[in-house]
Amino acid sequence: MEYKNRVYRESFSGRWSSFVVKYKKTDVWIGIDKGSYKPDMPEKCEQIIKDLWTEMETYMQRDPHYVTALVPYSAKDDAPEIMRMMSETSRKVGIGPMSAVAGATSLFIAIRLKQLYDIKEIVIENGGDIYADIKEDMDVSVFAGASPLSEKVGLHVHAADSPMGICTSSGTVGPSISFGKADAVMVICRDVLLADSYATHFANFVHKADDIAKVLKKIEVIPEVLAALLVKEDKMGIVGKFEMKIFQKEND
Repeated sequence: MEYKNRVYRESFSGRWSSFVVKYKKTDVWIGIDKGSYKPDMPEKCEQIIKDLWTEMETYMQRDPHYVTALVPYSAKDDAPEIMRMMSETSRKVGIGPMSAVAGATSLFIAIRLKQLYDIKEIVIENGGDIYADIKEDMDVSVFAGASPLSEKVGLHVHAADSPMGICTSSGTVGPSISFGKADAVMVICRDVLLADSYATHFANFVHKADDIAKVLKKIEVIPEVLAALLVKEDKMGIVGKFEMKIFQKEND
């Protein structure tokens, strides 16, 4: 399994004032529009993440099946809001609630930062999953491991549809569990938790390039999905409202 250590964050660095926060298994890149950025944001964000970890770990200690469930699983009535939202997403998609943890974490970081600061634009990248609340369009490339299309194709995302989740799952890149062999399955929804879970779900069904068309047919009938981009080896497919973007990599 190939893994590339987050160098794709470099493509986001010019437009926003950015910083990285790491705590336990969380490693997030956060971009704030330059007019809204404040020097104490990294410190505040670290505390937000620590508080989220405390909430989630405390709950998971008394409900350990929540962590291992690979099918929809209901959080207890007194569970933290983030856990209940992940469970609700798992029911909609049909897989375990932890499939939405990266998207949920990014969403709650954004919510809590916006409660503290007047922020015009915020983009949070968390393990290849992106939460974006933007005022101007942006281009997003897809990292697809050893595929020759990796970082050369992506989507032009419309600000009018934000906030949104732009989430990617892979069976060949990174440490996350996948039952497929997709190099990349990128899914965009207004709900970042749904985008995260759908990306994980549909990546399970891509084992070879010929599977792309079949999986796209399943995706295109889901009204919550704004767009999707699938990559396997040298083949790709796109559905949805956003147009494809071609990226020119250095030394090409």
